[in-house]
Amino acid sequence: MAQASDSGNESRPMRLREALRQARIEAADRTGVVVDLRDAEVARLEILNDALDPLFEQIPGDIDLFDRGISQGETPRLWIDVVAHIAMGRDKRQYRFVQDTRNGRIVIAESHEAAMIVQAVTDYVARRMVERERAFSPSRQPAPAVATPRRRGGVWLFLLGFILGALALFGIALYATLEQI
Repeated sequence: MAQASDSGNESRPMRLREALRQARIEAADRTGVVVDLRDAEVARLEILNDALDPLFEQIPGDIDLFDRGISQGETPRLWIDVVAHIAMGRDKRQYRFVQDTRNGRIVIAESHEAAMIVQAVTDYVARRMVERERAFSPSRQPAPAVATPRRRGGVWLFLLGFILGALALFGIALYATLEQI
């Protein structure tokens, strides 16, 4: 019997981070009181925040697009950047990853599983980094030249108008002098 219990302990030792994560999950699952719902939301968002740590450790330090953190307002949110955040759904167990746009808020992903939201955030971060690269890189293709239509006979048309105007003034002056005679 002693060998069986020893072999179970010889498996991988539990890290404190994993134990804290498990304790948070258990605490979030046990809570059912309305007053504790907000705390459960924050706990679930903290769990997701911890799950996102490996992703954000891979982002180079010179990229300052992302400002991750949990806001503890009326509705707790895990902010990814200025326009994207994760909030809990109506059932308080579903993660909802949303982005604010000019045309309103769009839902990028919804799931009860943190792993799916982590994948959605990973895709979002990758897209934002590519957009940043495109914005800061010089254009590989030359900008298309805007073809301005050439005016043909622009000078000749001006001269014709000038001559006709001078002739009209001469005609009016001649008519006025003949009328006085």
